[in-house]
Amino acid sequence: MQPMEYGRATTADPSAVASRDDFAQFLEQVLADYRATGRDEWENTTLESVLDALGAFAAARVVDKPEDQESPTWRLFASMLVAATAYE
Repeated sequence: MQPMEYGRATTADPSAVASRDDFAQFLEQVLADYRATGRDEWENTTLESVLDALGAFAAARVVDKPEDQESPTWRLFASMLVAATAYE
């Protein structure tokens, strides 16, 4: 039996997202990554699978800093979207 291989997350970087405009630009980067290779390489490649993973990731509250768990920011939204492209 061969080991299971998993896809990757988007390569868009959420670290500089601080405003609504930054988030809009970030979404453009996510879409560009999806169109370039994400269709074939992301773990979650359909709207349904991305939204399912986004909901699961949001409920799990998986973040680097616990204090960020309940403080919604544009960067947190962007980070959650990155996770949703690969979260199982």
